[in-house]
Amino acid sequence: MAVISRGFGARRRESEPELPPGQYLTTDFPVLSAGPTPQIELTEWQFVIADRSGPLQSWSWDEFTALPAEDVHTDIHCVTRWSKLGTQWRGVSLAEIFAGVSTSDDYTMVHSYGGYTTNIPLADLLDGQAWLAYEFDGEPLEPEHGGPVRLLVPHLYFWKSAKWVRGIVLQPDDDPGFWEQNGYHTYGDPWQEQRYW
Repeated sequence: MAVISRGFGARRRESEPELPPGQYLTTDFPVLSAGPTPQIELTEWQFVIADRSGPLQSWSWDEFTALPAEDVHTDIHCVTRWSKLGTQWRGVSLAEIFAGVSTSDDYTMVHSYGGYTTNIPLADLLDGQAWLAYEFDGEPLEPEHGGPVRLLVPHLYFWKSAKWVRGIVLQPDDDPGFWEQNGYHTYGDPWQEQRYW
């Protein structure tokens, strides 16, 4: 069952040419979720990189927040047609997370607390394209927006930026995640309007 926030004001793309096709500009931050917001204690939070053989690396909250962090200024685009420009995040680059991981796999499945999954090619998580974000607008990321940590992959539709992220599994094939199994595009490029299959 989806959870959706109150309505929000928006402007059409014609007045904002930096928006991808079919998008509307909003200054709000709508909340859309595939289920209830999980309650995650920081003492219990863990992030794991794994492959078919099992865990490769893991971080507790203290270990994770001790990693080098970056400030990220970016636009975000939701498949439901809203876009928010110039958002401010802080988090750890996936390039940092994968620095010690060796793999021949080309794909990943992102896993969240609460059971949500989404598939992303590994190449789209590296080279300064994706982060594990734990702050928004200078404040700890609120649970309804994916806190304590969400994936941030701003060059793809926002459903790929999984909330409440807990791990990434490396895999050889591009298997579909939750929304992809339900008709969403397997990749999700907003500039190509890759909303659905």
